[in-house]
Amino acid sequence: MAKAFWIDQELDRDRGGRYAVHVRKNLEEFEWGDIAPVRFACAAWRLATPPSLTPGHVRWDRRILDATCLRNTYDGSLNARITLVSPLPEQLTRSRAWWRDRGWTGWQASFGQYVEPTQEDLARIPFLRATLLIEAPVPLDGLPPEPEGPHDQVEQSAHRALVVLVRELNALVTPVLDQLDS
Repeated sequence: MAKAFWIDQELDRDRGGRYAVHVRKNLEEFEWGDIAPVRFACAAWRLATPPSLTPGHVRWDRRILDATCLRNTYDGSLNARITLVSPLPEQLTRSRAWWRDRGWTGWQASFGQYVEPTQEDLARIPFLRATLLIEAPVPLDGLPPEPEGPHDQVEQSAHRALVVLVRELNALVTPVLDQLDS
């Protein structure tokens, strides 16, 4: 059972603690003064993932197209929004009559990564690419409190937030990926 998310400690170590440096250079991404850890955790996640940091400090399974952490505007809780590559629904695979010789193409892979079709591809053939959208609350247990300000061990707190988020998102998404594999 592979994990959906992981922190790339090896790349970070090889590049001299690049995530901590990235956090320190982007302190304006954080808002200060909230008693809840949600905004801080969301900013830590944003800084650890593409496009803010490429390759990401937090990496994910090749079937995950995007993963964001958001503050819920209803009650301030933490939500995850994850988009996954999916096989076509069974209703579309039972029969190919709907194809009508159009040459439908699904997800294409390049170097093991799922990629969007180019404009040239879209000018020649039709694409039907299925995705799953996971939107779910994320428990706050274990998240570090938001630092008091930009001089209060922000890098360490951001890393700790990532460890907790990766753990919680793995618990949420890995079973879905495992089911898609079976």
